[in-house]
Amino acid sequence: MLRRDYEGQNCSIARALEVVGERWTLLIVRDVFLGQHRFDELQESLAIARNVLTDRLNRLVQEGILERVRYSERPDRFEYRLTPKGRDLQIALAGLRQWGDKYLSDKPPRITRRKSDKKQVIAAFVPKGTPVLRPDELESVPGPGVKAG
Repeated sequence: MLRRDYEGQNCSIARALEVVGERWTLLIVRDVFLGQHRFDELQESLAIARNVLTDRLNRLVQEGILERVRYSERPDRFEYRLTPKGRDLQIALAGLRQWGDKYLSDKPPRITRRKSDKKQVIAAFVPKGTPVLRPDELESVPGPGVKAG
């Protein structure tokens, strides 16, 4: 989405930013992770212009990060679900949230924790092949900085 020429660079970060580097894109993915699946839910949650949301959702579907799933036939209505490629962005989002909590938030608005024992989890480096928590073992819950409303 940045549409920049990275000729001569062999950089996976630059390539990833071309797909998800625009602000609204990652916020849409975040909200889908949090259970917002329908256009109107996303539009209300993000307070984003409808045309911008349409553009970003179409791009995320085109890139294979989201898929459109019909939930009504009369009229045709669709919701958006993460694909495996999209679910793999959870680690990147967790890292960004963790950095933001450390440097930009006095009180984190959300916390990711393990469902089984409610212990907070962090994004961290682990040796390849080391068992890691599966997405179904995690939950995102309101943190001390959440605004009631």
